[in-house]
Amino acid sequence: MHCEKEWSLALLLREALGDELRRLRTDQGRTLREVSTSARVSLGYLSELERGQKEASSELLAAICVALEVPVGAVLTEVGRSMTPPVIEVLPTDQVAAGTALAAA
Repeated sequence: MHCEKEWSLALLLREALGDELRRLRTDQGRTLREVSTSARVSLGYLSELERGQKEASSELLAAICVALEVPVGAVLTEVGRSMTPPVIEVLPTDQVAAGTALAAA
């Protein structure tokens, strides 16, 4: 079961990274060909990365980030944000009741 959970997280990371790389590229109005040429990676491989079908090595990710003129840390931070579920604060029931009474007053 533990390995199954790790596998699903790995898939999620790969997909989130690909989504972010695609978003950055398209926001810049650049084609796969332009970025792949600049990063010195094949167009097909970059496409697979963007679709979450391949894992990017740290060297390859760095080359793509240089081509996109975006720091690797900024990409990883945004990927981390996209993978973090929203935090919902659960109030104890006595605070909820007090809040309801205040709102009604």
